[in-house]
Amino acid sequence: SALRRPCWRAYASPKWLRSRRRDSEMHLRTHASLHFQDVFMAEIKNLTKAANRILKAIANRERIILYGDSDPDGVSSVLILEETMRALGAKSVKVYFPDRETEGYGINGGAMRVLKRYAPALFITLDCGITNIKETEIAKKMGFEVMIVDHHKVLARLPKASIIVDPKQKGDKSSAKELACAGIVYKLAQNIFKLAQKQWEPERFLELAALATIADQMPTEQENEKIIREGLGALRYTKRPAFKELINLTGYNHGGSGEFREKLLPALNVWSARRHINPIYEFLTETSAAKAKKMAQSFLRQAKERKKELRDIYEAADARVAFSKEPIIFEGDSSWPLVFSGAMASRLCHKYKKPIFIYKKGRKESPGAARTPRGIDVVEMMDECKKFMITYGGHPQAGGFRAKNKDLDKLKACLLEQIAR
Repeated sequence: SALRRPCWRAYASPKWLRSRRRDSEMHLRTHASLHFQDVFMAEIKNLTKAANRILKAIANRERIILYGDSDPDGVSSVLILEETMRALGAKSVKVYFPDRETEGYGINGGAMRVLKRYAPALFITLDCGITNIKETEIAKKMGFEVMIVDHHKVLARLPKASIIVDPKQKGDKSSAKELACAGIVYKLAQNIFKLAQKQWEPERFLELAALATIADQMPTEQENEKIIREGLGALRYTKRPAFKELINLTGYNHGGSGEFREKLLPALNVWSARRHINPIYEFLTETSAAKAKKMAQSFLRQAKERKKELRDIYEAADARVAFSKEPIIFEGDSSWPLVFSGAMASRLCHKYKKPIFIYKKGRKESPGAARTPRGIDVVEMMDECKKFMITYGGHPQAGGFRAKNKDLDKLKACLLEQIAR
Protein backbone atom coordinates (compact mmCIF):
# COMPACT_ATOMS: atom_id res chain seq x y z
CA SER A 1 0.00 0.00 0.00
CA ALA A 2 1.08 3.58 -0.52
CA LEU A 3 2.89 5.30 2.27
CA ARG A 4 0.55 7.53 4.23
CA ARG A 5 1.09 11.27 3.59
CA PRO A 6 -1.06 13.42 5.88
CA CYS A 7 -1.81 17.03 5.16
CA TRP A 8 1.45 18.83 5.88
CA ARG A 9 0.92 21.28 3.01
CA ALA A 10 -2.17 22.72 4.65
CA TYR A 11 -0.02 23.76 7.57
CA ALA A 12 3.25 24.64 5.86
CA SER A 13 2.26 26.84 2.93
CA PRO A 14 3.77 30.35 2.74
CA LYS A 15 0.27 31.80 3.06
CA TRP A 16 -0.29 29.84 6.27
CA LEU A 17 3.06 30.91 7.67
CA ARG A 18 2.30 34.57 6.92
CA SER A 19 -1.11 34.38 8.58
CA ARG A 20 0.48 32.61 11.55
CA ARG A 21 2.97 35.42 11.96
CA ARG A 22 0.19 38.00 11.80
CA ASP A 23 -2.00 36.15 14.30
CA SER A 24 0.51 35.07 16.93
CA GLU A 25 1.21 37.32 19.86
CA MET A 26 4.74 38.62 20.28
CA HIS A 27 5.06 37.18 23.79
CA LEU A 28 4.54 33.70 22.38
CA ARG A 29 7.52 34.13 20.11
CA THR A 30 9.63 35.59 22.91
CA HIS A 31 8.86 32.77 25.33
CA ALA A 32 9.09 30.04 22.72
CA SER A 33 12.57 31.21 21.77
CA LEU A 34 13.61 30.35 25.31
CA HIS A 35 12.89 26.71 24.55
CA PHE A 36 15.21 26.91 21.59
CA GLN A 37 18.02 28.22 23.76
CA ASP A 38 17.39 25.48 26.32
CA VAL A 39 18.19 22.84 23.71
CA PHE A 40 21.79 23.98 23.65
CA MET A 41 22.17 25.05 27.29
CA ALA A 42 21.45 21.58 28.66
CA GLU A 43 21.02 19.30 25.69
CA ILE A 44 19.33 15.95 25.99
CA LYS A 45 21.81 13.17 25.34
CA ASN A 46 22.01 12.18 21.64
CA LEU A 47 19.53 14.88 20.57
CA THR A 48 21.87 16.44 17.98
CA LYS A 49 22.98 12.99 16.84
CA ALA A 50 19.34 12.05 16.25
CA ALA A 51 18.66 15.33 14.41
CA ASN A 52 21.64 14.83 12.10
CA ARG A 53 20.65 11.22 11.36
CA ILE A 54 17.11 12.31 10.44
CA LEU A 55 18.43 15.06 8.16
CA LYS A 56 20.71 12.51 6.49
CA ALA A 57 17.76 10.19 5.92
CA ILE A 58 15.76 13.04 4.36
CA ALA A 59 18.67 14.08 2.13
CA ASN A 60 19.27 10.49 0.97
CA ARG A 61 15.54 9.87 0.42
CA GLU A 62 15.58 6.91 2.79
CA ARG A 63 12.37 5.25 3.91
CA ILE A 64 11.42 6.34 7.42
CA ILE A 65 8.96 4.62 9.76
CA LEU A 66 7.49 6.54 12.68
CA TYR A 67 6.24 4.01 15.22
CA GLY A 68 4.24 5.78 17.91
CA ASP A 69 2.39 4.73 21.01
CA SER A 70 -1.40 4.91 20.62
CA ASP A 71 -2.05 7.60 23.21
CA PRO A 72 -2.13 11.43 22.96
CA ASP A 73 1.58 11.70 23.79
CA GLY A 74 2.53 9.16 21.13
CA VAL A 75 0.21 10.72 18.55
CA SER A 76 1.52 14.23 19.25
CA SER A 77 5.12 13.00 19.06
CA VAL A 78 4.51 11.38 15.67
CA LEU A 79 2.77 14.47 14.33
CA ILE A 80 5.52 16.87 15.42
CA LEU A 81 8.28 14.77 13.91
CA GLU A 82 6.40 13.83 10.74
CA GLU A 83 5.39 17.40 9.97
CA THR A 84 8.97 18.51 10.63
CA MET A 85 10.27 15.91 8.19
CA ARG A 86 7.75 16.75 5.50
CA ALA A 87 8.48 20.47 5.86
CA LEU A 88 12.10 19.64 5.01
CA GLY A 89 11.23 17.51 1.99
CA ALA A 90 10.84 13.97 3.33
CA LYS A 91 8.74 11.84 0.98
CA SER A 92 8.81 8.20 2.11
CA VAL A 93 7.44 8.41 5.65
CA LYS A 94 5.18 5.68 7.02
CA VAL A 95 3.28 6.05 10.27
CA TYR A 96 2.32 3.06 12.41
CA PHE A 97 0.41 2.90 15.69
CA PRO A 98 0.07 -0.49 17.40
CA ASP A 99 -3.35 -1.38 18.81
CA ARG A 100 -2.79 -1.91 22.54
CA GLU A 101 -5.78 -4.25 22.76
CA THR A 102 -4.53 -6.73 20.16
CA GLU A 103 -0.80 -6.00 19.83
CA GLY A 104 0.16 -4.64 23.22
CA TYR A 105 2.44 -1.74 24.09
CA GLY A 106 5.66 -0.91 22.28
CA ILE A 107 7.38 -2.80 19.49
CA ASN A 108 5.77 -6.21 18.97
CA GLY A 109 6.07 -9.22 16.69
CA GLY A 110 2.80 -8.62 14.87
CA ALA A 111 3.75 -5.07 13.99
CA MET A 112 7.17 -6.12 12.75
CA ARG A 113 5.64 -8.74 10.46
CA VAL A 114 3.48 -6.00 8.91
CA LEU A 115 6.37 -3.56 8.57
CA LYS A 116 8.99 -6.03 7.35
CA ARG A 117 8.26 -5.23 3.70
CA TYR A 118 9.45 -1.63 4.26
CA ALA A 119 12.98 -2.67 5.25
CA PRO A 120 15.57 -1.30 4.90
CA ALA A 121 14.42 1.88 6.62
CA LEU A 122 15.13 4.20 9.52
CA PHE A 123 12.75 2.91 12.20
CA ILE A 124 11.98 5.56 14.84
CA THR A 125 9.98 4.67 17.95
CA LEU A 126 8.17 7.50 19.73
CA ASP A 127 6.89 7.27 23.31
CA CYS A 128 7.84 3.59 23.43
CA GLY A 129 10.74 1.25 22.76
CA ILE A 130 13.05 1.82 25.73
CA THR A 131 12.21 -1.60 27.24
CA ASN A 132 11.99 -3.49 23.91
CA ILE A 133 15.38 -5.20 24.01
CA LYS A 134 14.41 -8.41 22.18
CA GLU A 135 12.11 -6.64 19.72
CA THR A 136 14.84 -4.16 18.76
CA GLU A 137 17.09 -7.07 17.81
CA ILE A 138 14.31 -8.55 15.67
CA ALA A 139 13.88 -5.21 13.90
CA LYS A 140 17.60 -4.96 13.22
CA LYS A 141 17.71 -8.48 11.77
CA MET A 142 14.90 -7.46 9.40
CA GLY A 143 17.12 -4.68 8.07
CA PHE A 144 15.88 -1.70 10.07
CA GLU A 145 18.10 0.89 11.71
CA VAL A 146 16.40 1.58 15.04
CA MET A 147 16.24 4.97 16.75
CA ILE A 148 14.39 5.18 20.08
CA VAL A 149 12.89 8.45 21.33
CA ASP A 150 11.18 7.85 24.66
CA HIS A 151 10.67 9.32 28.11
CA HIS A 152 9.86 6.21 30.14
CA LYS A 153 12.04 4.76 32.87
CA VAL A 154 15.19 3.02 31.69
CA LEU A 155 15.81 -0.53 32.91
CA ALA A 156 19.16 -2.09 33.77
CA ARG A 157 19.77 -2.92 30.10
CA LEU A 158 19.16 -0.72 27.08
CA PRO A 159 18.06 -1.93 23.65
CA LYS A 160 20.92 -1.99 21.14
CA ALA A 161 19.47 0.76 18.98
CA SER A 162 21.73 2.95 16.85
CA ILE A 163 20.52 6.08 18.72
CA ILE A 164 18.60 6.40 21.97
CA VAL A 165 17.10 9.70 23.09
CA ASP A 166 15.69 9.35 26.59
CA PRO A 167 16.52 11.90 29.33
CA LYS A 168 16.37 9.13 31.93
CA GLN A 169 19.29 7.18 30.46
CA LYS A 170 22.69 7.13 32.10
CA GLY A 171 24.90 10.06 31.16
CA ASP A 172 22.06 12.45 30.34
CA LYS A 173 22.78 15.73 32.14
CA SER A 174 19.78 17.67 30.85
CA SER A 175 16.97 19.03 32.99
CA ALA A 176 14.37 17.34 30.77
CA LYS A 177 13.69 14.31 32.97
CA GLU A 178 9.98 15.09 33.38
CA LEU A 179 9.11 16.06 29.81
CA ALA A 180 6.43 14.16 27.94
CA CYS A 181 7.79 12.43 24.85
CA ALA A 182 6.20 15.14 22.71
CA GLY A 183 8.18 17.71 24.71
CA ILE A 184 11.36 15.86 23.81
CA VAL A 185 10.31 15.61 20.16
CA TYR A 186 9.48 19.32 20.19
CA LYS A 187 13.12 19.96 21.15
CA LEU A 188 14.28 17.49 18.51
CA ALA A 189 12.26 19.36 15.88
CA GLN A 190 13.86 22.65 16.99
CA ASN A 191 17.28 21.09 16.58
CA ILE A 192 16.44 19.71 13.14
CA PHE A 193 15.24 23.11 11.89
CA LYS A 194 18.34 24.80 13.32
CA LEU A 195 20.75 22.33 11.72
CA ALA A 196 18.89 22.58 8.41
CA GLN A 197 19.10 26.39 8.67
CA LYS A 198 15.35 26.68 8.17
CA GLN A 199 12.97 29.08 9.88
CA TRP A 200 11.54 27.70 13.12
CA GLU A 201 7.83 28.36 13.74
CA PRO A 202 7.45 27.21 17.38
CA GLU A 203 3.69 27.68 17.75
CA ARG A 204 3.25 25.15 14.92
CA PHE A 205 3.89 22.38 17.44
CA LEU A 206 3.34 23.99 20.85
CA GLU A 207 -0.36 23.05 20.90
CA LEU A 208 0.59 19.40 20.35
CA ALA A 209 3.29 19.45 23.02
CA ALA A 210 0.79 20.97 25.48
CA LEU A 211 -1.83 18.32 24.63
CA ALA A 212 0.69 15.55 25.32
CA THR A 213 1.97 17.11 28.54
CA ILE A 214 -1.53 17.53 29.97
CA ALA A 215 -2.77 14.11 28.79
CA ASP A 216 0.27 12.28 30.20
CA GLN A 217 -0.17 14.09 33.53
CA MET A 218 3.44 15.23 33.61
CA PRO A 219 4.53 17.40 36.58
CA THR A 220 3.47 20.98 35.89
CA GLU A 221 6.61 22.79 36.94
CA GLN A 222 9.59 24.35 35.21
CA GLU A 223 9.64 23.54 31.50
CA ASN A 224 6.34 21.65 31.43
CA GLU A 225 4.59 24.69 32.86
CA LYS A 226 6.02 26.79 30.03
CA ILE A 227 5.01 24.24 27.39
CA ILE A 228 1.44 24.14 28.71
CA ARG A 229 1.14 27.92 29.06
CA GLU A 230 2.56 28.66 25.62
CA GLY A 231 0.84 25.70 23.97
CA LEU A 232 -2.57 26.75 25.23
CA GLY A 233 -1.74 30.29 24.09
CA ALA A 234 -0.93 28.97 20.61
CA LEU A 235 -4.25 27.11 20.62
CA ARG A 236 -6.03 30.49 20.38
CA TYR A 237 -4.61 30.84 16.86
CA THR A 238 -4.72 27.19 15.78
CA LYS A 239 -5.06 26.44 12.09
CA ARG A 240 -5.98 22.80 12.67
CA PRO A 241 -9.66 22.24 11.86
CA ALA A 242 -9.77 19.53 14.54
CA PHE A 243 -8.92 21.92 17.37
CA LYS A 244 -11.11 24.67 15.90
CA GLU A 245 -14.18 22.43 15.77
CA LEU A 246 -13.61 20.97 19.23
CA ILE A 247 -13.29 24.47 20.67
CA ASN A 248 -16.51 25.57 18.99
CA LEU A 249 -18.49 22.49 20.00
CA THR A 250 -17.38 22.45 23.65
CA GLY A 251 -17.38 26.18 24.33
CA TYR A 252 -13.77 25.98 25.46
CA ASN A 253 -12.86 29.48 26.65
CA HIS A 254 -9.05 29.18 26.85
CA GLY A 255 -9.24 29.10 30.63
CA GLY A 256 -6.13 27.01 31.25
CA SER A 257 -5.11 23.38 31.64
CA GLY A 258 -8.05 22.54 33.94
CA GLU A 259 -10.62 23.61 31.37
CA PHE A 260 -8.61 21.90 28.59
CA ARG A 261 -8.57 18.67 30.58
CA GLU A 262 -12.29 18.86 31.27
CA LYS A 263 -13.62 19.96 27.87
CA LEU A 264 -11.17 18.94 25.14
CA LEU A 265 -9.06 16.08 26.45
CA PRO A 266 -11.85 13.45 26.78
CA ALA A 267 -12.46 13.61 23.04
CA LEU A 268 -8.74 13.36 22.27
CA ASN A 269 -7.96 10.52 24.67
CA VAL A 270 -8.49 7.62 22.24
CA TRP A 271 -5.95 4.81 22.54
CA SER A 272 -7.12 2.45 19.80
CA ALA A 273 -5.73 2.00 16.32
CA ARG A 274 -7.65 1.09 13.17
CA ARG A 275 -5.58 -0.33 10.33
CA HIS A 276 -2.54 0.72 12.37
CA ILE A 277 -3.58 4.40 12.43
CA ASN A 278 -4.84 6.13 15.56
CA PRO A 279 -8.21 7.92 15.03
CA ILE A 280 -6.94 11.07 16.79
CA TYR A 281 -3.99 11.19 14.40
CA GLU A 282 -6.48 11.17 11.52
CA PHE A 283 -8.55 13.83 13.29
CA LEU A 284 -5.62 16.18 13.90
CA THR A 285 -4.42 15.86 10.28
CA GLU A 286 -7.87 16.41 8.72
CA THR A 287 -7.94 19.51 6.50
CA SER A 288 -11.69 19.67 5.84
CA ALA A 289 -13.61 21.70 8.44
CA ALA A 290 -16.81 19.80 7.63
CA LYS A 291 -15.17 16.40 8.13
CA ALA A 292 -13.38 17.60 11.27
CA LYS A 293 -16.71 18.77 12.72
CA LYS A 294 -18.31 15.37 12.16
CA MET A 295 -15.31 13.64 13.68
CA ALA A 296 -15.33 16.01 16.68
CA GLN A 297 -19.03 15.35 17.28
CA SER A 298 -18.40 11.62 17.14
CA PHE A 299 -15.43 11.76 19.52
CA LEU A 300 -17.37 13.90 22.02
CA ARG A 301 -20.29 11.46 21.91
CA GLN A 302 -17.93 8.50 22.41
CA ALA A 303 -16.28 10.31 25.33
CA LYS A 304 -19.63 10.59 27.13
CA GLU A 305 -20.32 6.92 26.54
CA ARG A 306 -16.87 5.95 27.79
CA LYS A 307 -17.35 8.01 30.95
CA LYS A 308 -20.53 6.14 31.86
CA GLU A 309 -19.04 2.77 30.97
CA LEU A 310 -15.92 3.50 33.04
CA ARG A 311 -18.04 4.46 36.05
CA ASP A 312 -20.02 1.19 35.86
CA ILE A 313 -16.91 -0.98 35.45
CA TYR A 314 -15.04 0.85 38.21
CA GLU A 315 -17.90 0.34 40.64
CA ALA A 316 -17.96 -3.39 39.84
CA ALA A 317 -14.20 -3.67 40.31
CA ASP A 318 -14.30 -1.66 43.53
CA ALA A 319 -16.97 -3.96 44.98
CA ARG A 320 -14.79 -6.96 44.10
CA VAL A 321 -11.70 -5.69 45.96
CA ALA A 322 -13.30 -3.67 48.77
CA PHE A 323 -12.62 -6.24 51.49
CA SER A 324 -9.23 -7.46 50.29
CA LYS A 325 -6.56 -7.49 52.99
CA GLU A 326 -3.68 -8.11 50.60
CA PRO A 327 -1.03 -5.38 50.24
CA ILE A 328 -1.66 -5.17 46.48
CA ILE A 329 -4.74 -5.35 44.28
CA PHE A 330 -4.26 -7.66 41.29
CA GLU A 331 -7.50 -8.08 39.36
CA GLY A 332 -8.65 -8.71 35.82
CA ASP A 333 -11.68 -9.63 33.78
CA SER A 334 -12.36 -10.50 30.16
CA SER A 335 -15.15 -7.90 30.08
CA TRP A 336 -12.96 -4.98 31.17
CA PRO A 337 -11.81 -2.92 28.13
CA LEU A 338 -8.07 -2.36 28.18
CA VAL A 339 -8.60 1.35 27.49
CA PHE A 340 -10.06 1.71 31.00
CA SER A 341 -7.31 -0.18 32.84
CA GLY A 342 -5.19 2.90 33.56
CA ALA A 343 -8.09 5.01 34.83
CA MET A 344 -9.40 2.14 36.96
CA ALA A 345 -5.97 1.50 38.45
CA SER A 346 -5.49 5.21 39.18
CA ARG A 347 -8.82 5.51 40.98
CA LEU A 348 -8.28 2.35 43.01
CA CYS A 349 -4.75 3.42 43.92
CA HIS A 350 -6.05 6.81 45.09
CA LYS A 351 -8.71 5.12 47.21
CA TYR A 352 -6.76 2.22 48.73
CA LYS A 353 -3.23 3.71 48.77
CA LYS A 354 -1.53 0.51 47.63
CA PRO A 355 -0.13 -0.92 44.35
CA ILE A 356 -2.84 -1.71 41.82
CA PHE A 357 -2.60 -4.05 38.82
CA ILE A 358 -5.66 -4.13 36.55
CA TYR A 359 -5.75 -6.23 33.39
CA LYS A 360 -8.06 -7.32 30.60
CA LYS A 361 -8.02 -11.10 30.51
CA GLY A 362 -7.48 -12.26 26.97
CA ARG A 363 -7.67 -15.72 25.44
CA LYS A 364 -3.98 -16.50 25.98
CA GLU A 365 -2.44 -13.23 27.14
CA SER A 366 -3.54 -10.39 29.40
CA PRO A 367 -2.44 -6.75 29.01
CA GLY A 368 -2.94 -4.28 31.83
CA ALA A 369 -1.98 -1.16 33.73
CA ALA A 370 -0.30 -0.62 37.08
CA ARG A 371 -0.33 2.29 39.52
CA THR A 372 1.44 2.75 42.84
CA PRO A 373 1.44 5.37 45.61
CA ARG A 374 4.45 7.67 45.85
CA GLY A 375 7.42 5.89 47.38
CA ILE A 376 6.77 2.60 45.57
CA ASP A 377 8.36 2.24 42.12
CA VAL A 378 6.11 0.04 40.02
CA VAL A 379 8.70 -0.38 37.25
CA GLU A 380 11.22 -1.72 39.76
CA MET A 381 8.56 -4.07 41.13
CA MET A 382 7.82 -5.40 37.66
CA ASP A 383 11.50 -5.62 36.78
CA GLU A 384 11.96 -8.07 39.67
CA CYS A 385 9.14 -10.18 38.20
CA LYS A 386 10.04 -9.84 34.53
CA LYS A 387 10.28 -13.60 33.93
CA PHE A 388 6.50 -13.76 34.32
CA MET A 389 5.77 -10.99 31.81
CA ILE A 390 6.03 -10.61 28.06
CA THR A 391 6.52 -6.83 28.18
CA TYR A 392 6.45 -4.14 30.85
CA GLY A 393 7.59 -0.57 31.49
CA GLY A 394 6.49 2.96 32.29
CA HIS A 395 7.09 5.53 35.02
CA PRO A 396 7.72 5.02 38.76
CA GLN A 397 4.03 5.48 39.65
CA ALA A 398 2.38 4.42 36.38
CA GLY A 399 3.22 1.46 34.20
CA GLY A 400 1.88 -1.18 31.87
CA PHE A 401 2.44 -4.88 31.39
CA ARG A 402 1.45 -7.93 29.36
CA ALA A 403 1.60 -11.49 30.65
CA LYS A 404 0.58 -14.95 29.55
CA ASN A 405 -2.51 -16.17 31.36
CA LYS A 406 -0.66 -19.22 32.67
CA ASP A 407 1.77 -16.88 34.45
CA LEU A 408 -0.75 -14.52 36.10
CA ASP A 409 -0.82 -16.32 39.46
CA LYS A 410 2.98 -16.51 39.50
CA LEU A 411 3.20 -12.83 38.65
CA LYS A 412 0.87 -11.90 41.49
CA ALA A 413 2.85 -14.05 43.94
CA CYS A 414 6.08 -12.41 42.83
CA LEU A 415 4.64 -8.89 43.21
CA LEU A 416 3.37 -9.76 46.70
CA GLU A 417 6.88 -10.93 47.50
CA GLN A 418 8.34 -7.59 46.39
CA ILE A 419 5.98 -5.68 48.70
CA ALA A 420 6.83 -7.98 51.59
CA ARG A 421 10.49 -7.00 51.22
